[in-house]
Amino acid sequence: MTVVKVTELIGVSNESWDDAVRNAVRDAAKTIHNITGVEVMHTTAKVKDGKLTEYRATVRIAFGLTDR
Repeated sequence: MTVVKVTELIGVSNESWDDAVRNAVRDAAKTIHNITGVEVMHTTAKVKDGKLTEYRATVRIAFGLTDR
């Protein structure tokens, strides 16, 4: 039987929300193995002088647990 764990992260980008999601998955993959999926929970942004300056995406990363 496979067990899947889910962890919540926030990805950040100066470019876009899509890039923020990609950054979250890429950075998570450095320490989390067997990532099987990502769910975007919500997106937010910082605003300065009426312009979006930082995109943020809250995501849930799913990954399978393995025996070691």
